[in-house]
Amino acid sequence: MSDECSVNGCGEIVITVKIVPGSSRTETMGMYGQMYKIKIAAPPEKGKANKMLINFLAEQFGIKKNTIQIKSGQTSAVKQILLQGVTTQDVQTQLG
Repeated sequence: MSDECSVNGCGEIVITVKIVPGSSRTETMGMYGQMYKIKIAAPPEKGKANKMLINFLAEQFGIKKNTIQIKSGQTSAVKQILLQGVTTQDVQTQLG
């Protein structure tokens, strides 16, 4: 059972993130209560911060951008993000 994630990802996981748009650089800030805090170096206008968030997460996890979806919070600082092909351990390692 230890190889259940080895072929084509590990199913889906939903995480909650709090983003801080307009920061000097894009980086993770660890846990913020029950969510992950991420600074985004893009303004919160015309979806720029959301696009940069997806690009950043894809790079962090080594997955394609189309495997990441903002489920809720399109215009909010707190977002529910659906990730495909990552494990809870991956999330904790990369964002925690």
